Amino acid sequence: MGVKHRKGFGSMEVVADEDRLVSRAGTALVGELGRRLGLQVGLSGALSGLHRRAPSHPPGEILCDLATMLIDGGDCLLDLGALSEQPALFGEVASHSTVARLVHALGPKERETLDLARAEVRERAWEAGARPGEVVLDFDSHLLEAHSEKEGAAPHRKGGFGFHPLMCWLDGSGEALASLLRPGNAGANTAADHLTVLDRALSQLPEAERAGFAVLARSDSAGASHDFARALRARELRFSLGYPVTETVGQAALSLPKRRWKPALDSGGKPREGAWVAELTDRVELSGWPEGTRLICRRERPHPGAQLRFTDTDGHRYQCFITDQKGRSLARLELRHRLHARVEDRIGEARELGLSKLPFHDFQANETWLWLIGLAQDMLAWLRTLALEGELALAKPKRLRHRLLHLAGRLTRSGRRQTLHLPRAWPWAGELIAALTRVRVLTAPG
Repeated sequence: MGVKHRKGFGSMEVVADEDRLVSRAGTALVGELGRRLGLQVGLSGALSGLHRRAPSHPPGEILCDLATMLIDGGDCLLDLGALSEQPALFGEVASHSTVARLVHALGPKERETLDLARAEVRERAWEAGARPGEVVLDFDSHLLEAHSEKEGAAPHRKGGFGFHPLMCWLDGSGEALASLLRPGNAGANTAADHLTVLDRALSQLPEAERAGFAVLARSDSAGASHDFARALRARELRFSLGYPVTETVGQAALSLPKRRWKPALDSGGKPREGAWVAELTDRVELSGWPEGTRLICRRERPHPGAQLRFTDTDGHRYQCFITDQKGRSLARLELRHRLHARVEDRIGEARELGLSKLPFHDFQANETWLWLIGLAQDMLAWLRTLALEGELALAKPKRLRHRLLHLAGRLTRSGRRQTLHLPRAWPWAGELIAALTRVRVLTAPG
């Protein structure tokens, strides 16, 4: 007789009578990493003037618990319950009312102070090994729908209603350096907003990283304004900005002799079939841009189903960008600019970390929520770099939750020693143990 393999509960009795089980063994790793980097202590110190007497729940602990909750999959304050019900892993978590009071108490001045503390922790994380190979700032904005009347929401250009936040990420590590919550009708290419986010982002970098044109700022054509380019030059930053293909630019590209077009490169640095690059600097008026600005164009055969624009002629698609970088081949400059497309992954991750909806009616509270999303992206970036390896170091939040963060375990105590037992058969249990070992090697600041 064959063995019957039953699926589902069937007639199985289900009871809730076990008090030694935990359901988020991996998520506790996030908070532990923050403590090893001094994040909770640093944020609490930044808000030391917020309370007349020492609170029972330090504000830095609350903010890190909220960021951990976002990484864990929560999208509102009530989701902190998943952490508060497991004190053995997460300690004593503040009540919903205490957390709500803190969120609503944080205004621009408090967030600016918090950013100073966050920059110190970032420098500590970089010294521990989280520094990216090169510092490239990626700017992008995106539309965020609001299906109720929230303060500051407005109609946007695509016919919807909501917000239009502008953010800056660090390419290579995925850290979120700065953000600006704006109404839905805010312009995509408003130079003043780009400058605000730029200065906030630069304040997050160690001072030694900012000087001598060592940093590259990238954006699509929304960032291609004279004011933004001049501000980048004044701050000694290189730029690579998308440039609109106008009729003049299109005619200049069509008039180029065939010998001027060189093969483009794919993401691996090899010649890319059906794509070429050329420089149009000497054929288009660029006097309004900073000295040394170059205009570079990519011509390519469109992929099947691509929508051609009226400026695309002779069966090819044309895309341009301006840059003041020197000493690189056109193909490598174009490849470096094309990697700005990775910013879409950052936006997608932010949406997985709570940006899919803003939970508050007050604009200021939603600004704090956006700041918390940036903190969560930072913590997740440091977790990947300092604690994870292989495929998990590249995994998106959804996969991390499935494989690592939401791993169940059982707690036992023998004498004064507490042990967390993980499922023997879980394929990634070893990765969690190894990650915890790497985190414990980090020395918490005194």
